[in-house]
Amino acid sequence: MTRETTDVLLIGGGIVSATLASLIARLEPSWSVEVFERLDDVAAEASNGWNNAGTGHAALCELNYTPRTRNGSIEITKAVDVHEQFLITAQYWSSLVKEGALAAPSTFINSTPHLAFVRGDADRDFLAARHEALTSHHFFQSMDYSADSTTIEQWAPLLTRDRRTDESIAATYAAEGTDVDFGSITRQLFEDFTRRGGGLHTHTEVTALHRGTDGLWQVRSRDRTSGAVSVKRARTVLVGAGGWALKLLRSAGATEVRGYGLLPVSGTFLSTTAPEIVDQHQVKVYGKAPIGAPPMSMPHLDARIIDGQRSVLFGPFAGAIPKFLKNGSIWDLAGSLRADNLWPLTTMGVKNLNLVSLLARDLLATHASKVTALQAFAPSANETDWQAIVAGQRAQIVKPDTKGRGVLQFGTEVITSAEGTLAGVLGASPGASTAVPIALEILRRCFPQHVEAWETATLIDYIPSLRTSLASDPAFTEQVKEAITSSLDLDQPLAGKDR
Repeated sequence: MTRETTDVLLIGGGIVSATLASLIARLEPSWSVEVFERLDDVAAEASNGWNNAGTGHAALCELNYTPRTRNGSIEITKAVDVHEQFLITAQYWSSLVKEGALAAPSTFINSTPHLAFVRGDADRDFLAARHEALTSHHFFQSMDYSADSTTIEQWAPLLTRDRRTDESIAATYAAEGTDVDFGSITRQLFEDFTRRGGGLHTHTEVTALHRGTDGLWQVRSRDRTSGAVSVKRARTVLVGAGGWALKLLRSAGATEVRGYGLLPVSGTFLSTTAPEIVDQHQVKVYGKAPIGAPPMSMPHLDARIIDGQRSVLFGPFAGAIPKFLKNGSIWDLAGSLRADNLWPLTTMGVKNLNLVSLLARDLLATHASKVTALQAFAPSANETDWQAIVAGQRAQIVKPDTKGRGVLQFGTEVITSAEGTLAGVLGASPGASTAVPIALEILRRCFPQHVEAWETATLIDYIPSLRTSLASDPAFTEQVKEAITSSLDLDQPLAGKDR
C-alpha cells in the first residue's frame, strides 16, 4: 500500500472532470492534479457519444425550459439561463481550438438545426406563444416558426412524409443548433491535460474517502486489474463520478447530502444508419412530453455524428434497471438506501405516480410499439430500418424538502463541503452542455481565495463574457456568437439574423 499527496484529485473520467482538469492545468500549472477513473478508458459512461442524445443544450428546442404559467404567459427565464451557460461552454471550447488544445471542431461539434415540433391545435397555440416569448429576447431572435407543412417539410422532410394533410402541426426552427460528441471532446480534454503533466489513472476505483486530522483527504483506491490497494492524500477532492458521486460523498461523511437519494433510470433509443433516412434528417427535433410526464420523457428525433459516423436516434424510452451507472451493479439502488433517505424516496414515489407509470409503460414496450411512437414524428418510419440501442444510466436526485418529503430534481447540482475541500456533482441534463459553468462554480466554491486572480489573469481570455451578463447585452452577445461560429467552423451563424 502506497501513500502519496496531490493538490487536487478528481474522481471520474467524464466531461465535468475533464473540464475541471483542463481548467486547473491552465490556472495553476504548478499544482499536482490527478484523475482516477474506474473503467479502462475515459468517457465510457454518460459522456460516451452513444450514451446520450448529443444535444448542445441551448434551450432552442427543449419545451420544458419554457413552461406556461398560471396566467397563460410563457416563462423564458430558464431558457435564457441555459442558453447563456451553453455560450460560456462554447467560448471555452473555441479558445481551446484556437490554442491548438482541441482538434478540428468537426471532431466534436457540428451545426445541426434544432426544431421543436408539436401536433394538435392546443400545442400549436402553445408553440406559437413560446416562439413569440422567446424571440422577444435577443438570444432567440433568429428562431423561426411555422404551422405550414410545406415549410416544415423543408426543415425536416421526415416529419411530413406520409402524414395526414388535415393534421394540425407546428414547428420552430433554430439554425444555430449543434450536435456534440461529448465522448470525443472529453477524450481530447484529457489528452491535453496529460500533455500538460496531469496524471490520469484508469481502472482505478475509489472505495473510500476520509479526512484526516491534518485536514488532508485519504483517498483509498483499488486497481481493478491487479487488485492492488493504494491510499493517496489530497488537499482537495472533486467528485465527478456520475451515479456513484453520492456514494462517495457519503463515504466522505458529507453532511450536505444527508437525506439525499437517487432514482436510477435507464434509457434506450431506436437507431438507424440507413442512408435514405440519415441523408434526409440532419436536424434535432424535440417534441412535447405527455401531460403529467417528467421532462426525461420528452421524445426527440436526433441527427447524430459520433466518431465521424452519421446516424439518427429516436427516444428515449425509459427503463427500471437498479444501476446508477451503465457499468455499475444491480445492487446500486439497494446499497444506497439509508435511514435518512428511505422516507424521501418513498414519498417521492407516491407523489410521482406518473413517473412510475412511464417507467412501467416503457419497460413493457415492444419494438413495434416503440416504432409506433416514432411514427408520431416520422409517419413513414419502417420497423425494419430501426434497431434498439441501450443508452446511459441517469441517476436523478431525490432530495428532502423542509418537511422531509422527497422532491425529484431534474437538473445538475453541485455539492460542496463546508470547508470547501470536497465537492461533487449530482444529477443529469443539461450537465454536459453546461460543463464549463459547472466547473467554474466548483472552482469558485473550493478556491475562493484564487478566483479574482484567476479571472483577471487567465479565465477572461478563455471566456470573454465571464464578467458580463450576455442576457443583458445584445451587442456583446452578437460578438461572442460570431466568434464562436468562426472558431468552431459552424455552418450557420449563431448571431441573430435581421428580421
